[in-house]
Amino acid sequence: MPQSPSRRKFLRAAAASGLVPISAYASADNAAQLVLPTATKDVTPFKVQVPQAALDDLKKRLANARWPERETVTDWSQGVPLAKAQALVEYWRTHYDWRRLESSLNALPQFRTQIDGLGIYFIHVRSKHERALPVILTHGWPGSVLEFLQAIAPLVDPTAHGGRAEDAFHVVIPSLPGFGFSDKPTESGWGLPRIARAWSVLMRRLGYTDYLAQGGDWGAGVTTWMAKQHVEGLTAIHLNLPILFPPPVQGEPNQAEKATIAQLVAFNDKGSGYAKIQATRPQTIGYALADSPAGQAAWIYEKLGEWTDSNHEPEREISRDEMLDNISLYWLTNTAASSARLYYESFATDFSTQRVDLPVAVSIFPGEVFQPPRLWGERVYSRLFYWNEAAHGGHFAAFEQPAVFVEELRAAFRALPRGG
Repeated sequence: MPQSPSRRKFLRAAAASGLVPISAYASADNAAQLVLPTATKDVTPFKVQVPQAALDDLKKRLANARWPERETVTDWSQGVPLAKAQALVEYWRTHYDWRRLESSLNALPQFRTQIDGLGIYFIHVRSKHERALPVILTHGWPGSVLEFLQAIAPLVDPTAHGGRAEDAFHVVIPSLPGFGFSDKPTESGWGLPRIARAWSVLMRRLGYTDYLAQGGDWGAGVTTWMAKQHVEGLTAIHLNLPILFPPPVQGEPNQAEKATIAQLVAFNDKGSGYAKIQATRPQTIGYALADSPAGQAAWIYEKLGEWTDSNHEPEREISRDEMLDNISLYWLTNTAASSARLYYESFATDFSTQRVDLPVAVSIFPGEVFQPPRLWGERVYSRLFYWNEAAHGGHFAAFEQPAVFVEELRAAFRALPRGG
């Protein structure tokens, strides 16, 4: 209910005097806004509680969406086809249930803690198995911690999911700064090297003195920089998008190298528009995406269509509800601009080939943006101990094929002798 001028005046005065917390005033005056609790260096339990007003506001905006005319082609070459976008948004408006996801998240141990001045959200699930290996899993864009939800139980409790006790992991899954329920940076400088250092602080704060790291997309960038910087406690890494561009070519490329170079050229020419916009004008695209849930949905759904192993039918690999879980997370946390700024910080600089001398494992998925040859990995990773090409899956490996992703992690780290 709108606040009367006298009510607003009273709340402001009460907040200023300390009679009520500032957050109470903020949520009363901006009921559709999600307000995160202030983080401290303590590891503080966290529960997701999106205001109902925010969900009601979303439904109204979806109902009032204004659409462009349909595309003038019969494929995805101009972006998401109109009929696909409209079907997704209509399902979001009439059938999707955010509270279902909220309940699932709140059944997991979730926390926030302040690192380098920023509140970081993370899921932390410990295994019952005594010799479980700690691993930190990092997502990318347009992903989130939700990518890993179906992989948590098999990783933590392998004996109940076709594995052995020796396959067990303690799992830590943080949200990148500016994503999800982590704080949004208010200053420049939160690029990959800084995030890598923050993850090291997080693992030490959780009591892990020796641990592993895994990532794809931006998560691969963070994980690679953790290894590059030899952050304290890190013993080995696993990547499902090895960052091998520009290509480490020596002499005349062979046929496999030429095929991968062609993939990279095609991506740069026809598939990288989103990255160039976010890397150069994250604020401007943020206005559009923060105002239009239909626009936010299409911006993310396009990548799910292009980067899954699905031939532009992402619903074959990821359910519509799961896709909307991820899209809703971006919308409800209003993180379109803040997540895009990671491209501004690191896309043209840190997200590039880095020579690593820690043990490295790599899994290549067939639906990935590009499939580099092992030769490139051997040229860059001096202690490459595992390289495998999975039969199924794409860029969002854990989201699309959680069982394949879990088995890749198990196989990779079985190949790593204890102690590295």
